[in-house]
Amino acid sequence: MTTTPVCKKTIRNVDVDGKRVLVRVDFNVPQDESGRVTDDTRIRAALPTIEYLRQHGARVILTSHLGRPKGKVVDKLRLDPVADRLSALLGQPVRKLSDAIGPEVREAVLAMRPGDVLLLENLRFYPEEEANDSTFARQLASLADLYVNDAFGTAHRAHASTEGVAHYMPAVAGLLMAKEIEFLGQALGSPRRPFVAILGGAKVSDKIAVIDNLLPKVDRLLIGGGMANTFFLAKGYDVGDSLVEVEKVDVARDLLARGGDKLVLPSDVVIADAFSAEATAQVVAAEQVPAKWRIMDIGPDTVRRYSQALQGAHTVVWNGPMGVFEFEPFAAGTIGLAHAVADLPDATTIVGGGDSAAAVEAAGVAARITHISTGGGASLEFLEGKVLPGVAILQDCE
Repeated sequence: MTTTPVCKKTIRNVDVDGKRVLVRVDFNVPQDESGRVTDDTRIRAALPTIEYLRQHGARVILTSHLGRPKGKVVDKLRLDPVADRLSALLGQPVRKLSDAIGPEVREAVLAMRPGDVLLLENLRFYPEEEANDSTFARQLASLADLYVNDAFGTAHRAHASTEGVAHYMPAVAGLLMAKEIEFLGQALGSPRRPFVAILGGAKVSDKIAVIDNLLPKVDRLLIGGGMANTFFLAKGYDVGDSLVEVEKVDVARDLLARGGDKLVLPSDVVIADAFSAEATAQVVAAEQVPAKWRIMDIGPDTVRRYSQALQGAHTVVWNGPMGVFEFEPFAAGTIGLAHAVADLPDATTIVGGGDSAAAVEAAGVAARITHISTGGGASLEFLEGKVLPGVAILQDCE
């Protein structure tokens, strides 16, 4: 089954000179106790779009959420530290407002000059944001002439700032959003073959729809992480005290039957006598896990076999770690596979956000991955074949 890659208009396809442009970015960044931004990856990811708009004479009005204030004002989740970091990265002051709508915001927007950058307050201080309230969306839309969504990480949510505003003004993709759509869309729609997918993570229930959607499209699907345990159980293996979803065993059995030789499970595993970085560990065959022990990582033979399965691949999509990689003794499987993916000489390699992105960073190979997605949940839903509201609402290519 082949699907047509998604194609959306971008800021390169419209005239932004002199326009007020409302840009939804994803500045949901980690901070320390003092409020200092500790990882500015997401802010840096938005810079190409912001710089393009500034250089082309736009007045840039940025909107984002931070954390989960649940519709209430939470002072430690204000966006002031984000504005400070963005100012430093842009080399120009970014004015941060204390509201996202209202008279103060309107006055500040009217006073903007071409090239100015303004940051509105945390959108999730307003309950109307997550409720996709039409009045709130209309108020945001009234601030600008054009809407740009550059927040792929929130594109799977139909919120006022990701979907609602686009009903009231022209809406196009930012450069980061366009990159996400291009790489993930090509992988699902018209991949260069062989096409290999690697799926890990804790639960098979989180990835059932992804496996379902990918099985007809891929040439090989490599399974790892805690989710592999449910497949082991479906094959009749004893998994000791390992994390397992007993209620999903029948689903795993069905996927194994449909996947045939395409769906590959680990041949050996690293087990531990406790869920701890200090636990006693050993390597055993996947079907020989003793009682009371738990599976914590794929084993060295699996890393070797999976690395061989990747040889010659021209498209690789990876989502989810191979084990409990946050514990150093159980990171070898994930790190080993990260190197195998990065070492492919002629492949488009795409790594899903969240833990997978952290894994390639930890392995020191991020620079050699073609595309690292900025959206964990969004990239997962895209791989499931779901329509993302924040993407669907944008104008299509002509």
